[in-house]
Amino acid sequence: MKRVEKSLIIMNKLGLHARAATKLAQLSQKFSAQITIVLNGKKADASSIMALLLLAGAQGKTVQVITEGKDAQCALDSICQLFTDKFDEAE
Repeated sequence: MKRVEKSLIIMNKLGLHARAATKLAQLSQKFSAQITIVLNGKKADASSIMALLLLAGAQGKTVQVITEGKDAQCALDSICQLFTDKFDEAE
């Protein structure tokens, strides 16, 4: 099983709040890969909005994104793009 991971910095002003968590969860659900977000030792299933909100990821925090499955690399690339685009939020 393919596994890839990468550290990403939360750059959007509001951090991993409800709208950003919803976008991340919706994106994660498009892939067959299992996607896990790790912050300060806490793990969250990226397809669960509630789990993501419980991480309380604020701007400037670094998260570890771990993807496992046949489309793991594609999933990771898409999530990296979402973080780079600051979840499509106007600053």
